[in-house]
Amino acid sequence: MGIPGSAVTDSANRLAWLLEGLEAPGVRFAVLLSEDGLRIAHIGDISTDNAERFAAAASGMRSLGKALGEFCGGKAGRVRQNMTEYDGGMVFITAAGEGALLGVSATSDVDVGLVAHRMNELAARVGHELGSQSRQRADSGRP
Repeated sequence: MGIPGSAVTDSANRLAWLLEGLEAPGVRFAVLLSEDGLRIAHIGDISTDNAERFAAAASGMRSLGKALGEFCGGKAGRVRQNMTEYDGGMVFITAAGEGALLGVSATSDVDVGLVAHRMNELAARVGHELGSQSRQRADSGRP
């Protein structure tokens, strides 16, 4: 099984390979996004337009999670992971390095523990990769 379709191979989605570790039964698609809601990359059964819409909505959901943090005994703004269940499936959102988030859409019968585990592993790797790319750009003098 796994994510239907393969990594989109266009110049606007060149980091999609980073998301391939999320392929698992029940995972529909994954989107790497900035905290302010811009799509960085995506993989799976979603168009670029819908990945951009998902990124904007996921960013908003993350902000709501931050606002609710104080009601969980911690500081406001310290969100580890958002997980929302719908009639037709689930959406997971987790931090993926400085200023980046990882969002996943899955069916209702997905193994939640497996997806959360893979997201946490991938978030660490993505954070390192994005941090390395930012430093390389700064060192090269290119934007």
